Amino acid sequence: MLDTLFSNYDRLFLFDTETTGLSFPRDEIIEFSAVVVERQNGEVVVTEEYDCLISLTPGNCVPPMITELTGISNEDIAQRGVPKAQVCADVARMIAGNTLLLAYNAHFDLSFLYYLLMRHGDVSVLKGKDKLDLLTVYKDRHSYPHKLCNAIEVYGLAGKVVNSHRAIDDVLATVEVMKAMEAEKADLQCYVNLFGYNPKYGISGKPIGSVTYKPQAFDPPAPLYVP
Repeated sequence: MLDTLFSNYDRLFLFDTETTGLSFPRDEIIEFSAVVVERQNGEVVVTEEYDCLISLTPGNCVPPMITELTGISNEDIAQRGVPKAQVCADVARMIAGNTLLLAYNAHFDLSFLYYLLMRHGDVSVLKGKDKLDLLTVYKDRHSYPHKLCNAIEVYGLAGKVVNSHRAIDDVLATVEVMKAMEAEKADLQCYVNLFGYNPKYGISGKPIGSVTYKPQAFDPPAPLYVP
């Protein structure tokens, strides 16, 4: 399983964020979760799980609507929040070497990660890292709607994983969605550094320099990677 990806990368780093809002420069990550996936003795295994709440900048808070969505409160952050610099150091360690970065709606999570590293760590750790957006893959293969919960249902994973709007649950669900995608069609490598976007709304925020962006219809006539 995942032969093509593991022929090009030593490990896969799948991650997810919960944030105070949708503005990459202004809002903050309040929960960061990730798993490191490697192949051992021919088996694809999760070799590390990482999940933490992140301390907020003094004066900032978790909006009530975000608490309602995620269950994460200001009290949770105050009691269990990890310093931003520590999270940056942990991310740098986990993605060191020949590592592919993956997420479901990767442009969103990568953009927040970029600003976190730029302000509190070393953003150069992202340099040269290939990126794969599993939402782009799913939109190429299945009709609207395209949320993670829809992918979980379509791939028959509802009894195995949950989409809870908590980062650790969502990233573990993303691992299983990735495996199901590979079983469905072994072309994930074709989507590396290729992100689709809704042509009605355009790219949200600043494009990632190493990524090629293409408009992606709800029901594309051909895979996005086909010229």
